[in-house]
Order: sequence, then C-alpha cells, then structure tokens
Amino acid sequence: MSQFDKDYIELCRKILNEGTEVVNRTGVNTVKVPSHHFHFDLEKEFPVLTTKQVFIRQAVLEMLWIYQAQSNDVRWLQQRDVKIWNEWEIDENGIWTATQMLPDENGTLVKKTVHKDFGREYAHTIGTAYGYIVRKFSMTQNLIDKLKNHPEDRRMLMTLWQNDYLETAVLPSCVWSSEWDVTDGKLNCWVHQRSCDVPLGLPFNITQYAVLLSMLAQVCGLKPGTIDWSIKDAHIYVNQTEGIKEQIRRMDEQGDLPAPKLWLNPEIDDFFKFDNSRDCLDVKLIDYRHLGKISFPISQ
Repeated sequence: MSQFDKDYIELCRKILNEGTEVVNRTGVNTVKVPSHHFHFDLEKEFPVLTTKQVFIRQAVLEMLWIYQAQSNDVRWLQQRDVKIWNEWEIDENGIWTATQMLPDENGTLVKKTVHKDFGREYAHTIGTAYGYIVRKFSMTQNLIDKLKNHPEDRRMLMTLWQNDYLETAVLPSCVWSSEWDVTDGKLNCWVHQRSCDVPLGLPFNITQYAVLLSMLAQVCGLKPGTIDWSIKDAHIYVNQTEGIKEQIRRMDEQGDLPAPKLWLNPEIDDFFKFDNSRDCLDVKLIDYRHLGKISFPISQ
C-alpha cells in the first residue's frame, strides 16, 4: 500500500481536526497547522498519491520549467498545455491583477483589487521568481558540478528565496530551498516549504522533487536516496475542505492503492537532455492506479 497516501491523509485529518482558521491575503480563509514533516525513501517507494489522480506530465514539466529551462515565462508552460501558472501571469502591458485582502485606512483587512505594474519587460512572466532565480545563479549547473566532482561537499543547496528579487516577483517561492548530500552512493535532499497549499500544491511538489532527485541521481551516477520535506504553515483553504473530506472518505472506504514505479529513460546522461516537450517522453509512471480526479479551487 502507498505510504505517502497514509502520511498525506494523516496530515489532512490533523489540519481539519486540530487546525486553526485564519485570515490571509487571498480573501479565502485557511485552516492551518504551523508545521509538518515528511520522510520518503525512494528506494522503497516513489511518492505519488493514489487516493486522487496526480497529473505527472504537468508536474514534471513545471519542475523542468524551473530547473532545466530555468524560465519564468508562463507561455513556455502554456505551449505544453500546462495552465497551473496562468493566474499569476503578468499581462502584455506588464500589469498583474488579483483580488486580495489588504488593510484599509483603519488597519482592517478588506478585499481589494490589486493592480501591480512590473513593467513591460516582465510581460507574460511571473517576474523574478523560480526559474529566473535558478538561471541568474546557475543553480542547477552548480549543483550537478558538485554532485559529480565534489560529492563530499556540505554546501550543496539551492535557494529560490532571494531578498533582492522579492519585490519584482509575482509570488515569492513557496518551495524555497533544497539541500543535497551524497551518502553511500545515494543522493538525498531536504526540501523546505514556507507555505503549503495541501490539497493543490503539496501532491505536485513532492512528486516533482522526487523526479528531480531521480533525474539528478541518474545523470550523476548515483542511486536515489531519501527526501525529507519540512513545511511551515500547512493549510487547507476553507473552500477546499469538501474535496479533502472526499479524499479521506476514499481512504476510509476504498483504501489506497500500491505505489507505482518511476521510469526514466536510461539513455539520458545529461539533465538538460531530458525531454521537455508536451509529451514529456523520458518520464513515465509504471502501474499507476488511482481513485480518480478531485478538483480544488485556486486562491491567489
């Protein structure tokens, strides 16, 4: 049975049963717990949920957009039929528009329409976030170089949280850092997430980093090891609770299913040569059985 499903549903129950409802900038309240931790051993199981369908193609392409293409251009994703960043795309005039909770003249949070001018140079992007940061600091290339040539290094990390670029980012990185090490020929990482949309973001994020680790291990002559995942502010938006209750019901009444196996094209020996076309040909899930799609609303 899928251990990730068990651990994930345990977190969902904890949030619904013990969490605190809070106001936030999106205008949709969340129920949150202040922190949570997962541990995954990729030798034992590839972490992807079976109590709902996770769309592996879209998940992998978003990860490759950030770490391989190193792009902040939303059109790169749209050309590949991936729409998950559409709500954060700066328009052709350099303006990003959203409805958020902001303080009025008395300091009371009220719902306002926000228009932020990033400048035309950032049209169709998400500003200076994610892939922009990776490209600026050559983060992927530097990590691969250390993994291949200095695997004993204790400074192998990528941090997407760069204070100088926060004001010109539409959404500062939620999954904001990863630390890497090689032990006994296995590649391990620790991922930090400052804010976690548990129904929508978390299933994608964990599967993405498991694929990233597996790809890096393959091209660096290592074996996939473990992922530790630390979350600050794990939350469920109040308009997502019915979907989560359905997922919990599926676990209780139908149970979870066996975890699938990850297949990567064994001929690829360069991270930048993994196929990033719409069909994402070098990545597959073998024997992926799931209990069907659950739709959750997005909050900006």
